[in-house]
Amino acid sequence: MPIGMVILGRQGSGKGTQAIRIAESYGVVHISTGDMLRAAVAEGTELGLKAKSIMDAGDLVPDSVINGIVEERLLKQDVQSGGFLLDGFPRTVGQAEALLTYAEDDLRLALNLDVSIDEVMTRMLSRGRDDDTAEAITRRLELYETETAPLLDWFAERGILKIVDGNGTETDVFSRLRAVIEEISEK
Repeated sequence: MPIGMVILGRQGSGKGTQAIRIAESYGVVHISTGDMLRAAVAEGTELGLKAKSIMDAGDLVPDSVINGIVEERLLKQDVQSGGFLLDGFPRTVGQAEALLTYAEDDLRLALNLDVSIDEVMTRMLSRGRDDDTAEAITRRLELYETETAPLLDWFAERGILKIVDGNGTETDVFSRLRAVIEEISEK
């Protein structure tokens, strides 16, 4: 049975890197919301065109459009046969509830990469990106905390949240993630 997973974690927690490793190891389709939006826009789907006009206006794409794009993507054959790993979605309880309406049977695991605020701050500042000022990072992390804390509780209530220590080398973190995924896929 294809397994559906969500990967969560503060910016700088190594989520993107680990998501790629998980997808390669387990054959699940790594779906990042950013990639999906770009793909829907490129394909010119109805939702993609709607998202494009919103983004062109400089606004955030609303849940109704994001939910539709995710649903469209999860119905494609590669996901139906291989399973999925969502990265960057859901970000809110509302999005998570929408996800359940079309992926409840497949959604088996929510992984939260736990890295302290001090550590992600250090990692992001060392990347040296222009938009990674201490103030900007602090703002993004605060937003993440307010949006995502209720989401972690929501997944925990459903018994599918696993908190994984995100400190250490990429390989250390990946082996911790693998242990959790193996446990779930044996069920």
